[in-house]
Amino acid sequence: MKQTLAVFGSAFNPPSLGHRSVLERLTHYDEVLLLPSYNHAWGKNMLDYSLRCELVSAFIDDISQDNLVLSTLEQDIAVGDEAITTYAVLVELQKRYPNHQITFVVGPDNFLNFGKFFKSKEILSQWQVLACPETLPIRSTLIREALAKNKNISDLTTASVSQLLMTDERYHF
Repeated sequence: MKQTLAVFGSAFNPPSLGHRSVLERLTHYDEVLLLPSYNHAWGKNMLDYSLRCELVSAFIDDISQDNLVLSTLEQDIAVGDEAITTYAVLVELQKRYPNHQITFVVGPDNFLNFGKFFKSKEILSQWQVLACPETLPIRSTLIREALAKNKNISDLTTASVSQLLMTDERYHF
């Protein structure tokens, strides 16, 4: 039986409890890759990539879900400042994990826009796609807005992520 690999790409700008609510429903996969966007395909303004990777690592540690792994694949395959497409990510993952059944997990922001993804029909024909809306409607935008108003964010993300965002100037948006 093939190993199962779920791929959850997001800006993770920053990781939120909404992200966690999606991940909690992916425990049946052998491995779940958390894949921060390196260069966003739709030009989203984000914290520096390395800082978002640090936040995702802290997020994974806080959640303590055994199958979660930070993936820097997008950085690995980036060419200059070109956007990385989901299709390119999945093609590369299929090369790296040839014996795995790969499922692309679509969160709530991207579910309604999936038809706009580069080669969306090819993605649907070659890999499984799982639409997995959050069960807790807490988005990264809420965290950024609360931080801008110097409000407490401990109820919006995990403890370590909250601590980093509130105390380390490198993480200011």
